[in-house]
Amino acid sequence: MHPRTQLAVIAAHIALTACHLAGRPGSSLPGRIALKIDPHIVSPLAAQVRSGIIVTCGTNGKTTTSNLLCSALEAQGFRVVSNRLGANMKEGVAAALSTAADPLGHLDADFACLEIDEASAVHILQYLQPDYMIITNLFRDQLDRYGEIDLTMKALEEAIRLAPSMTLVINGDDPLTAFLAKKSGHRVVTFGVSEKVAGAGATEDVSSGEVRESRFCENCGASLKYEFYHFSQLGVYHCPSCGFGRPAINYDACGVRLSPELSLDVIESGAATVDSSSPQKIKPAFRESTAAPVRISAPMTGFYNVYNILAVYSVLRELLLPADKLNEVLRDYKPQFGRGEVFHVGQNSEQKILLNLAKNPAGFNQNIAAMLQDRSAKDLIIVINDNAQDGRDVSWLWDVDFDRLADDTIRSITVSGLRALDMQLRLKYVEIESVCAPTVEEAIARCLADGCGNLYVLVNYTALYEAHRYLEGIQK
Repeated sequence: MHPRTQLAVIAAHIALTACHLAGRPGSSLPGRIALKIDPHIVSPLAAQVRSGIIVTCGTNGKTTTSNLLCSALEAQGFRVVSNRLGANMKEGVAAALSTAADPLGHLDADFACLEIDEASAVHILQYLQPDYMIITNLFRDQLDRYGEIDLTMKALEEAIRLAPSMTLVINGDDPLTAFLAKKSGHRVVTFGVSEKVAGAGATEDVSSGEVRESRFCENCGASLKYEFYHFSQLGVYHCPSCGFGRPAINYDACGVRLSPELSLDVIESGAATVDSSSPQKIKPAFRESTAAPVRISAPMTGFYNVYNILAVYSVLRELLLPADKLNEVLRDYKPQFGRGEVFHVGQNSEQKILLNLAKNPAGFNQNIAAMLQDRSAKDLIIVINDNAQDGRDVSWLWDVDFDRLADDTIRSITVSGLRALDMQLRLKYVEIESVCAPTVEEAIARCLADGCGNLYVLVNYTALYEAHRYLEGIQK
């Protein structure tokens, strides 16, 4: 190990200790300091991972998917290094690897499960060679940072080229993700849901005004035809002009139930590989289909978690590992840092608060759909900031189906954050009343004092940190 790398690792450990003493998680700062000392620190540390590196990209679901996979591998006795708190840029990856190593720079890990920001992927894959990349979905997100969705696709395409032997594990229900994977020429494994699911979040009318990121075929530009949507552009689709369409699904969910808890059957039809004579074609190969569906259940909400679970299941099976412990992992899984995280407060912990990150139209619509599956009375807080990490442009609020909040179970709506008045105006346009609170702490305190004991808090990026810190404090 180069002395500079060892020094960088020691500095990262010192920074992590300082962060913890200051009450901060230390998910990025140790990596930022390590990279100042050794800009290439990711390479020698990642090279020590013995069995495989799995990276997770995509607009929504990265943190949950990566963390679930990490827990599933740990449940089978493997040592796993992961950026569990969702610090997914180069600094976060460097922090995860360097703080997991000992002071001499030795990393004892069978697997690395690393969540990676799409725009940062090209800067990270220069220094590590993943065995698998999960791509959860591609939606419009933070226009002033990512630009339109085609720029995100180009950034990922460039990153994928840096790892020619990497297998792509993709959401086949997303035409953007499917096209990107097929175009890459890499080996491809697909997961998806081939049956229409009641309550998934899509409006019934396929010609409705719901925002779809991919109305046109990426291959030829013609309008895509859908049998049905799950939500946004995810569904069963094909292009009548050029023949591009939803690929054969290797890990297919059926019998999906969203309540009282999430459950599904997974049907395996073998791994997939790209036909070298036609990069646009996926053909099944490698392993025979399983004899019977595998039943999976989880105490989770939201149709989007079906995809997260399918992604994890797919990677486990591609690693030729059994999935028999996945149900146990899902039962014991504790959501991290505002990804469906539940807090209990009050003298007898009688008040429940669910904290969820909602940062783009597709994610917000899915959060609303999941919340409305709970038919008990509830209060709602929406916190919108426009700091640099959030994206300065909040015009995406007008693409969210907020009219669905006119539901009898929602007792009150409170808005807060730097763009609270924008949020209040958006609700006014769909004739939904709300009150404004100057801070997220005051918003939560009001709802706890005069609420129904069932509180949902939907926040974007920087609001997540202040909300989480406050909720952790009052829970303790």
